[in-house]
Amino acid sequence: MAYENELKVALNAVKKALRLSGKVQSTCADIKVIEKKDQSPVTIADFGSQAVISLELFKWYPYDLILAEEEVNNLHSNQDLRRSVVNFVKGEIETVTELQIIEAIGVSTRKVETVKRFWVIDPIDGTKGFIRGEQYAIAMALVQKGEVVMGVMACPNFSFGAKCPDHGTGCIFHATKGKGAYMQSLKSDEDRKISVDSVIEAKEARLCESFERAHVLHETHEKISVMLGITEPPYRIDSQTKYAAVACGDASIYLRWPRNRRYREKIWDHAAGWIIVKEAGGEVTDLFGNPLDFTTGELLKKNFGILATNRHLHQSVLEAIRAII
Repeated sequence: MAYENELKVALNAVKKALRLSGKVQSTCADIKVIEKKDQSPVTIADFGSQAVISLELFKWYPYDLILAEEEVNNLHSNQDLRRSVVNFVKGEIETVTELQIIEAIGVSTRKVETVKRFWVIDPIDGTKGFIRGEQYAIAMALVQKGEVVMGVMACPNFSFGAKCPDHGTGCIFHATKGKGAYMQSLKSDEDRKISVDSVIEAKEARLCESFERAHVLHETHEKISVMLGITEPPYRIDSQTKYAAVACGDASIYLRWPRNRRYREKIWDHAAGWIIVKEAGGEVTDLFGNPLDFTTGELLKKNFGILATNRHLHQSVLEAIRAII
């Protein structure tokens, strides 16, 4: 099967990162947080997760490029945070040196040649959710010639099939181009094929959106819901777990309308979720109905906002969006 070994490597890397992030949550009464230039938070787990995933990729694919969220410069000015990161990574990979850990975090390049093959890593997607002990994801994807061909996403607090999966047993989702989408419980390596729901009446749909009001226009989402006749309150969760909810049928629509019309999405926030929803039978575009263009590097420069659905409802939601625009 195409990308079979890459999938095994990605699943193993994500599981190591999951163990590390779980240890951070269970052993750090006060999770150390620093603020990045864009005012978003970053923690021990963000850096540690990026390190263990990158180290796993180094071992198997030393010539592949990596595009990851965290920049190592944020560690140099905080020695306490750096020591904590090193200790947690060594807990997963005993033989690794501090220099190798720092190099692994710093390997990410912002100048990926999109005609080549590269990996995209979001070590902790939904850091605020992680800090609160709620929903977050660890996501990675493989991009070949500008196309996402494989994605893996761990959602440790997501319970498959639950109406309100806020504190579940956890799942790992994965998808490979042309092979469908699958879910594993954190308690088992057994794959279960997943698919989007079959809702065709918008009024019966469940819409999910970002938990953080600062990220999106909840009020605009509400207007769209009213136009579609949706009566159920929105399902608000952090991270790419929203893609997981659509992919497994826990939600019919994921809507993301940024507050700033100039804002462009980051590739690591969507690459893994995109292929998981697509392979589960859903559809993902921007708010104008354009396919997501992963050839533009770090930012999805040609797209504005995100709409992911079970495919049946996609045109109906786009029509409501056009009416508002």
